[in-house]
Amino acid sequence: MVLTDGSSALVRLLDADDRAAVDELHRSLPPDDRYRRFFSVSATGPRMIADVVVADDVTAVGAFAGGRLLGVAHFRREPPGTDPEVAMAVAHPAQHRGVGSLLLEHLVAAAVEQGVTRLTATVLAANHDMLRVFHDSGIPLRTVPDGTEIGVELLLDRPDEDYPQAVLERGALADVASLSPVLAPRSVVVVGAGRRPDSVGRIVLRSIGAGGFTGPVHVVSRHAATVEGHPAVPTVAGLPEGVDLAVLCVPAAAVPEVAEECGRRGVRALLVITAGITSDPGHAAALASAVERYGMRMVGPNCLGLVDTDPAVALQATFGRPVTAGEVGVAAQSGGVVIAVTAELDRLGLGASTVVSTGDSVDVNADDMLLWWAQDGRTSAAVLYVESLRRPRMFAALARRLARRMPVLTVRSGSSEAGRLAAASHSAGSATPRVVRDALFAQAGVVAVDELTELPGLLALLCRQPLPAGPRVAVLSNAGGAGVLAADACVRAGLDIANPGPATRAELTALLPATAAVGDPVDTTATVPAAVFARALELLLADPGVDAVLALGASTGAGDPLGEVAPVVAAGPGKPVVLVRLGQPEAVTLPPGLHAGDLAAPAFAEPAAAARALAAAVRRESWLRRPSVAAPAPQGVDPAGARAVVARALAERDEGGWLDPTATGELAAAAGLPAVATTVVHSAEAAVRRWRAIGGPVAVKADVPGVLHKRRAGGVATGLDSRREVGRAVREFRERFGRGLRGVVVQPMAADGVELLLGVTVDPLCGPLLTLGLGGSSTDLVDDRTHCLVPATLADLDDLLDGLHAAPGLLDGGGPGLRTAVRDVACRLAWLAQELPEIAEAEINPLTVGDGGAVAVDVRIRVAHAAPAQDPWLRRLPL
Repeated sequence: MVLTDGSSALVRLLDADDRAAVDELHRSLPPDDRYRRFFSVSATGPRMIADVVVADDVTAVGAFAGGRLLGVAHFRREPPGTDPEVAMAVAHPAQHRGVGSLLLEHLVAAAVEQGVTRLTATVLAANHDMLRVFHDSGIPLRTVPDGTEIGVELLLDRPDEDYPQAVLERGALADVASLSPVLAPRSVVVVGAGRRPDSVGRIVLRSIGAGGFTGPVHVVSRHAATVEGHPAVPTVAGLPEGVDLAVLCVPAAAVPEVAEECGRRGVRALLVITAGITSDPGHAAALASAVERYGMRMVGPNCLGLVDTDPAVALQATFGRPVTAGEVGVAAQSGGVVIAVTAELDRLGLGASTVVSTGDSVDVNADDMLLWWAQDGRTSAAVLYVESLRRPRMFAALARRLARRMPVLTVRSGSSEAGRLAAASHSAGSATPRVVRDALFAQAGVVAVDELTELPGLLALLCRQPLPAGPRVAVLSNAGGAGVLAADACVRAGLDIANPGPATRAELTALLPATAAVGDPVDTTATVPAAVFARALELLLADPGVDAVLALGASTGAGDPLGEVAPVVAAGPGKPVVLVRLGQPEAVTLPPGLHAGDLAAPAFAEPAAAARALAAAVRRESWLRRPSVAAPAPQGVDPAGARAVVARALAERDEGGWLDPTATGELAAAAGLPAVATTVVHSAEAAVRRWRAIGGPVAVKADVPGVLHKRRAGGVATGLDSRREVGRAVREFRERFGRGLRGVVVQPMAADGVELLLGVTVDPLCGPLLTLGLGGSSTDLVDDRTHCLVPATLADLDDLLDGLHAAPGLLDGGGPGLRTAVRDVACRLAWLAQELPEIAEAEINPLTVGDGGAVAVDVRIRVAHAAPAQDPWLRRLPL
């Protein structure tokens, strides 16, 4: 864990082997601390406490640094009905460094895992530090003053958004402090600057020197007293004190030993350029051990290096190309992506604030950089390339926090389709890693693109233009055919072609030649002067029905129609302009000499790229306007009943699997799902009796273990309304499935309505994923599905509904009641997945929605033993 001063500590559960360390900690408490802990200065408490802390019936966590115990927190496990009492002690030199808050977070996580819903503590009223730890934790609590003491009750069963937010904010302060030796070091050493001038170490060393690093630069070399003009020592032990960052360019086998030497010398951070370490378990474990033991932060291994262009630092510790100072932060696991992105930033004049090639991301990763950019005061946009997300929910929280302040962009990495092919149900079939990641990006406000070539134009637009208030785009061109192509590109990107109002049309008519078109798009004709074209742009920007303008120009003998638009763009009424300059060799350009915050219109080479960038800007504006209101908890649910159904199913079959129709119906009822009344029978005569009791047409379905898609297997017959039809359907099931037929499901026919698929699957890292799509017979014919992660906000659920391509025709036609009904079922399905981690998969198909509300016609639920859930908000370093 990272402490508030930037140092790190190891937090773990304590056992009998830790008795001596616990005893030493408490005996060393000064009298004032001893009084606050034991309400007495007597030595009796410290002498006895060690045996209590490490007892078998006690849960205790300790924080260690350099092998020394900094603090301990514990509670005795009590019988049901008795709330455990928390006690804590922190060594005097370690106080006010966040140790107590970390210990409380981990103790609470252990308590929740054990089913504890409430912790208590008794604190002296004068112990302001301990009271602050409890109050600032973000955990809902009650305090009860009692003379010189205060009773504290921590309410663990009342989840509150304040808790993860408080943990995140504490972690942000500590993490940023720990990154200072990495990104703003006072001094640097390069270890492994070899004899050859073309060695990686020598290249990095020259880069640091050429970049003008503001602090001392040292070299460890056995071969020379100076290297590239910098003083050298033969070993790490010979370095002066106070070296913050060591850049390791030695062979892989030597890295762990050099890291150990750096730790012993007091080096605070490592930048490991060397590759081939994480693929060797021995090297990887030894390196991780050294980093952990000495509390160092580490970038890499297997990376290109890092850059901080802050003039106060000016660090170019990389063997890549020099990076120009600017406003975009870049973090990527791929060195090639770093090179490509920074080259484009340089060409566009945007430059970079901080660039980190995270390589194998063993320690410093995208999460850290999201925190750094939020506070550095120099970054106005962020670019990420991550091939894996170790803690997706924390990443999403950090990305959402930063995206409220600046654009956060990412390039999607590839994902395997093996999961889709092997999936057992429709919703699981679409829940590939990429689908899950895209849902996470969308909900966190991260703008994702598929190609590196899309990044520069989108960055230029988001950094140099205001966001559009909506999707209405006016297309202005001096080439009619090209204007039509631009309009088509806008529509394909999901934008609307704006229709200028009568007043704007009248002014355009008066301004332009008689052969011009003033509709949508606006065609000025090829011969208008640049000043006239610029005036037409000005008129469109002033039109209240226009949210953005795409201005396309083709140079002719009359000149460049875009030649005088810059002043109009700079003075525009808060609306974005993108240019398309036909024949331009570069994919996108910006006027040179701009500064951060200056307005300028990016010029694209072709209209489709400009339209996609505008569409991304529209999505960002829409995300920023979304209210962050949590989806309501469903009413009328039965948590105990739901848990009992799942427990019974797993007791009967340890490996889990798909629930039978009876158990499925019980679980659906516990969640309040509007399931069709379902009866399971075992003979044709019983099916007929059930048909008579229903008094109308019925559907009968074969209950066959392992057969999920019953209709496809010939296990569904609908609209049966006679004794003969019902009996014949059952007999046909017996002929088709034989002894595999476990029973026959009889249901009344649901009323006609919109048929949807609504499912939930559980990603092991991201948690439950809701899937909405077309249901019934359309499920396999139309690939129209949307996804969102749980827990979801109301806006997330609206996006789930609006994301269907069929939404305008299907959902909106049913009025607000239809949307409300679908949203309610989604909330109940999400509740099931959150309440019961044993639910691996659930699907309603079809969910029929009509005038009478929503009806779950067919429900399937699969259960399995769940691995113990880790608290997603616990602060921890990857090592």
